[in-house]
Amino acid sequence: MTPLHVVILAAGQGRRMRSRLPKVLHLLAGRPLLSHVIDAANALGGARVHVVHGYGGGIVREAMAGADVEWVEQSEQLGTGHALSLAMPGIPDGSIVLVLYGDVPLVNSGTLHETTTLAAGTGIALITTVVDDPSGYGRIVRDSNGNVRAIVEERDVDEEQRAIAEINTGILAAEAGRLRNWLQGLSRDNAQGEYYLTDVVARAVKEGLSVRTVPPEASEEVLGVNDRVQLAALERFHQRRVAETLMREGASLADPARLDVRGRVQTGSDVFVDVNVVFEGDVELGDRVSIGPGCVIRDTVIERDTEVRAHCVIEGAHIGVGCQIGPFARLRQDTRLSREVRIGNFVETKNATVGVGSKASHLAYIGDSRVGSDVNVGAGVVTCNYDGANKHTTVIGDNAFIGSGVMLVAPVTVHAGATIGAGSAIGKDAPPDALTLTRSTQRTVANWKRPRKG
Repeated sequence: MTPLHVVILAAGQGRRMRSRLPKVLHLLAGRPLLSHVIDAANALGGARVHVVHGYGGGIVREAMAGADVEWVEQSEQLGTGHALSLAMPGIPDGSIVLVLYGDVPLVNSGTLHETTTLAAGTGIALITTVVDDPSGYGRIVRDSNGNVRAIVEERDVDEEQRAIAEINTGILAAEAGRLRNWLQGLSRDNAQGEYYLTDVVARAVKEGLSVRTVPPEASEEVLGVNDRVQLAALERFHQRRVAETLMREGASLADPARLDVRGRVQTGSDVFVDVNVVFEGDVELGDRVSIGPGCVIRDTVIERDTEVRAHCVIEGAHIGVGCQIGPFARLRQDTRLSREVRIGNFVETKNATVGVGSKASHLAYIGDSRVGSDVNVGAGVVTCNYDGANKHTTVIGDNAFIGSGVMLVAPVTVHAGATIGAGSAIGKDAPPDALTLTRSTQRTVANWKRPRKG
């Protein structure tokens, strides 16, 4: 098998982004543009990946610290041909070199595989596409027989070439030895005074080699990001594609245009997702799960037949079968709910396990807690888990009843079957099957006058 080396050109600043952040670190679907390109390269299997960085190189390398890539610095910006030549010393002759771009995030791995396969058999292969408005892109110039003769950059086209609708995406593949020779012969005699990578096509043609072209499934897959308008357009294309995949897998979306997936979502059958929902990280939704409008769900598993009502924020949680969540609930990291649990409006949980059939219907905080089965947590209950220095655990046994307005001052245990009277502050363990309460004597002051401003 011919070795494959992928070179990702990611050295540009991206001035039109109007940002101090390197362009390749701007986010699409919650992840840097460069991260998408590296994933596409890795999807080819067995490829060695080289990233050429320049502007903000330290920031780029730090952001991609976990990526298995070889870094190449382009300290002086002399064009794409120059950038690729810097990566070539680490690539042996006989390999296939695939050139990608850090600001072209949505290219399909199947298209890339076809491109590298053609390059191995012919000498050089390009991804090209036809667009309605080719402004800003290099044009593909063909002869009368339809053979590619050259690529002419936007700033160098004549009037006839300006009308060509087939554009160069910049993505090409070629054998390393040939590519090395072509790069050595590049000239800066052009409108930008740069070494154009596209000039290698004319050199290949001059040597009598066949130049093959590959069309993408959709032109958006090979469009680059030059400003925030283009970034937003690619975001919507990507989200629409993700939404269509979810619908084919059995999810109903109230409006596919009002869903944002910033990670990976796995759904069962007959899942319903209402409008303006955001999924982040890894999310799993079981059969017949319903997600209400305006929810944000991150790194969470939701088992079958659970309903998440409007405007909930859930992160790092595991929610069991047949639960009801919200509206306006917040489930934080390490929340674990058993089946048929009810977490109502304005209830917050964190590092809490809640047993079968228990409920906290409204206005409560359950943190660092172990709650048994069939427990009722009343309105205004707070597990006081933080003493200013350390977190402590609250344990509530099965069938306990916690009245409204109760402060459970951890570490504390409410044993099975216990009842805690409303308004109590409980700092000692409450015995099982008994009523525990703390309450001062109520008194009335007659003829008392409320203070008034003078």
